[in-house]
This record gives sequence, C-alpha cells and structure tokens, in this order.
Amino acid sequence: MRSSGQVRNFFDFTFADGVAIIFFVTVETFRPELLEAMRAYDRYVICIDKIPEEFEASLISLLHKAIKAYESRGPQLRHGIALDKHVTVILSQNDTPRPLCGIYFNLHSPYQKQSLPKTVKPLVESVTEKRPE
Repeated sequence: MRSSGQVRNFFDFTFADGVAIIFFVTVETFRPELLEAMRAYDRYVICIDKIPEEFEASLISLLHKAIKAYESRGPQLRHGIALDKHVTVILSQNDTPRPLCGIYFNLHSPYQKQSLPKTVKPLVESVTEKRPE
C-alpha cells in the first residue's frame, strides 16, 4: 500500500498511578484493518466509481481524517469518524492505548432515484374526497 505522507498523532493517557503513556497513532497503526478492507473491497464490493487503487488512496485519506477527528474530540466523546459515500472509518476509544478501528462499506447506488427538489411539492390526494356520481 502507498502512504501519502506520515502524519504522526499521539494520545496521552493518564492512569490511576499518574503515569502517562504516549502512544503514536498513524495510518500504519491500523495496517491490518486497511489490508483486510482492501481484500474485502477487491473480492466482494462492486464499485463503478473507484478502482482498487483509488479506493486505497481514499481509505488512507479517510483514516487521516478519522485520526484527526479522534484526536480533537470533546471530553465526553469516544469516537472519531470520517466518511464518504462509499466508506465509513470509525476510531473508537478502547481500554488499551490503541483505538479500535472499524471500516464499513456504505450501500450506495449511482442508479438510486433522486429525491424531488425542495421547490416541488408532492401531490396529495384526499381520502375523504367525494367521487363524481
């Protein structure tokens, strides 16, 4: 897999005894998850929009965004999420210094029926309307 620049983020964890452990999180931290997602994409996913190389680049970009979101999350939040119309990447706080990484494929169809524009109002028929006699 190609890597577009190494972004090193770290998380500082303080435990009950006051010892801080610094854990650096990069795209390489989640290499097993990336490889598994690439295998699944190549084997099971039919995507007209992205060839496997484009999928890999987009997955790495989403992982960078998820790491940034995870790093800058609020004190009561446990996740960092990044998504596009094909893939969702989520990093979740864990009991260990390494966050959990989930990569999900979104169901999407380029043939999906588009919704009506906001200016068009749907035609509603009244059920209580009298029929002509």
